[in-house]
Amino acid sequence: MIDFHFSDTWADPGHQTPPEAWAGYSLAEMKTAVSGHVSDVLGKLAAFGVTPEWVQIGNETRYGMLWPLGKTDNGSNFAQLVNAGYDAVKAVFPDAKVIVHVDSGQRLDLFTHVFGKLKDHNGKYDVIGMSLYPESGSTTAYANDCISNISSLYTTYGKPVIICEVGMDYDKAEECRDLISLLISGGRANGYLEGIFYWE
Repeated sequence: MIDFHFSDTWADPGHQTPPEAWAGYSLAEMKTAVSGHVSDVLGKLAAFGVTPEWVQIGNETRYGMLWPLGKTDNGSNFAQLVNAGYDAVKAVFPDAKVIVHVDSGQRLDLFTHVFGKLKDHNGKYDVIGMSLYPESGSTTAYANDCISNISSLYTTYGKPVIICEVGMDYDKAEECRDLISLLISGGRANGYLEGIFYWE
């Protein structure tokens, strides 16, 4: 999996700052920048014989990416930026699955907000990405909510889900093992979970 953050630093729900080189870009310029960056990176991977199975367009984009231009408040802008990345991925790796990634897999509202915006504005993606970081003592509740949300999202948007990040504190190894086991068994049961990436 290749994860594009589209920032000079880590992108997450509280930080989606565009690269300094892209500061002040118009929507058209930002779309061109996203497309060019994705094409450049994936083209280099292809040249070295590396073929990703999944590509994330943005990281934990609960409020969009490339703020303020690509905030989900402006669903059209956000969808156009996602589509610029999507089209660039498919031009290099037609079989790669494009992910839009949102944090807090236990909270359905965050996902219906983002993917509702994409649906309303013809956003293109293949897989819904989730992060899940339970608090100690809440693993069963988090896992059950997450599995339920996976089913709801598939029913609503017709897309499988992948858990892009899941983890707990290093000293909660057994609890984290149990969490991942619950997610795997629940994902197999509903059939809509494509996989899990453990975040160490």
